[in-house]
Amino acid sequence: MNPLLTPYVTERALGLLDGPRWRPLEDALATFVADLRARPVDEEAGEDAAARIYLLRLATAGLLEWVVPAAYGGADLGEGPERAAELSSTAICLIRQWLARESGALDTAFVMQGLGSFPLALAAGEPLRRYVLPRVASGATVCAFALTEPEAGSDVKNLRTTATPADGGVVLDGTKCFISNAGLADSYVVFAREAGEGKPRISAFFVAGNAPGLSVIRTRVLAPHPIGTVKLERVFVPEAHRVGEPGAGLKLALGNLDVFRVSVGAAALGLADRALAETVAHLKRRVQFGKPLAEQQGLQFALADLATEQLAAQLLVYRAAAARDAGHATSEMAAMAKMHATESAQRAIDRAVQSFGGLGVTVGQVPERLYREIRALRIYEGATEVQKLVIARALLDERG
Repeated sequence: MNPLLTPYVTERALGLLDGPRWRPLEDALATFVADLRARPVDEEAGEDAAARIYLLRLATAGLLEWVVPAAYGGADLGEGPERAAELSSTAICLIRQWLARESGALDTAFVMQGLGSFPLALAAGEPLRRYVLPRVASGATVCAFALTEPEAGSDVKNLRTTATPADGGVVLDGTKCFISNAGLADSYVVFAREAGEGKPRISAFFVAGNAPGLSVIRTRVLAPHPIGTVKLERVFVPEAHRVGEPGAGLKLALGNLDVFRVSVGAAALGLADRALAETVAHLKRRVQFGKPLAEQQGLQFALADLATEQLAAQLLVYRAAAARDAGHATSEMAAMAKMHATESAQRAIDRAVQSFGGLGVTVGQVPERLYREIRALRIYEGATEVQKLVIARALLDERG
């Protein structure tokens, strides 16, 4: 296969990844993808059904273990007991890049297990960790992360959901929106404003998906995706299901997003990988005016731009992931990676649609599916404009 169409050529060439260390994971991913292509999942049969099938397959392949710390049944990072409570950003990025090449729904099913459960690994009480996290790795529990609200997207400090003290716990009231796995999830980590000494504080709570007072209104979005609004009306949460100390919720939410934000860029890499491969194949086989489109110089120039942007995006993504794993990441690393990877993937996919002509906008064709799947990645976990603010602030910080 042409090395420019092979994922990870950048980090291998530049030595950002230890090849022998990650070879078993890549072999497992190759086997998983081959089996998926031999036994595809019918996503049109229903978002929830497809998600559960994907989770069971991911669990069987051992891939869900990478979103659970080794101390709770997850993958062993092989770096001693001091890393037993951590995750590998590099591994999560590798997995998401592979999975997104095949299906956005598959990629979502994988990453939401981590995004919706890692706050527990970071700050929940030990009994809750011991009960939930092994079930996450086995695919027995479906997770969700309930942070966003109608008036609190990027402005997280503007949360309006409240946690009111009650006998033995708190009562939650409020509305969360654009929550992935809403209605499918067996558990949610919910962030709410809690009164205390001084100004209100944001705290986090573990809430069962079938808790009395919790209801869901599903939302339809461009690509198949289990997502919706979660309403909380007098939902009682026992004190044992508090996640972290009172008032530590904002730090916990941002810390969780810090682990997974760069992997959004990796998912974009996977979508762009597929778009570039599909474009090259189409230009080679499509004949117009007596010769393949691949012989048109203008299209060759476009391909050169796309390939260069894609390799640059890989470098940014895996640099940020490696820096986080090594403990010396800075905020602008993940911001640059997510921004460039998602924006360049949008351009690559748009070019694929254009190259396919009428087929590019035909439902059922790969470019059309990719076009719908890429759009949300430029918004969630910090829109492109927010990433630009992070990068600019890093540049203007006088302490730098």
